[in-house]
Amino acid sequence: MFSGIVEEAAEVVAVKHNDSNVDLTLRCSFVDELHVDQSVAHNGVCLTVVALPGDGTYTVTAIRETLDRSNLGLLKPGDKVNLERSMLMNGRLDGHIVQGHVDTTALCTAVEDADGSRYFTFKYDVDPAMAAKGYVTVEKGSVTVNGVSLTVCDSTIDSFRVAIIPYTFEHTNFHAIEVGSKVNLEFDIIGKYLARLAEVQDAVK
Repeated sequence: MFSGIVEEAAEVVAVKHNDSNVDLTLRCSFVDELHVDQSVAHNGVCLTVVALPGDGTYTVTAIRETLDRSNLGLLKPGDKVNLERSMLMNGRLDGHIVQGHVDTTALCTAVEDADGSRYFTFKYDVDPAMAAKGYVTVEKGSVTVNGVSLTVCDSTIDSFRVAIIPYTFEHTNFHAIEVGSKVNLEFDIIGKYLARLAEVQDAVK
């Protein structure tokens, strides 16, 4: 489980295709604290550390389903990836409950200056069946974009805006997001549970 509070933006140093999977090797400041089998969120995708070469890098593997649902397949050496280690259960939940299970991708359609901060608008394809199961945004609700816990504003059927403060812009890969960039989305798990509960209750009436 994660909170959507990104620790740092790590650099991709190698991308290796292994059949339908992709091995990603990254460099980050806390690599010495990692261990094999540890879960780390990469742009909001929970991946397992599979190797620690001892050179300041670590490796994770993304399977085909993960590549199909996220933007990890677009990564190349030099790109920045938002990292978050799993949440300590005795800590504060500064963001919201994030599973690290990306639901879909979205495209950035606008970036606007807001007197020091920035507004980013994202648009995604809507599947009516999935929307009925809670895969939607709501005004002032939570959404995870590339692993960053954010508050939704201007929510529509297939788009939403988020406000990015300078600190978040500088310390995550939001500084590399521009119009046309593809990002990972994870919708709020609480909304999914509520939608499922309503569906079950209707079915058993």
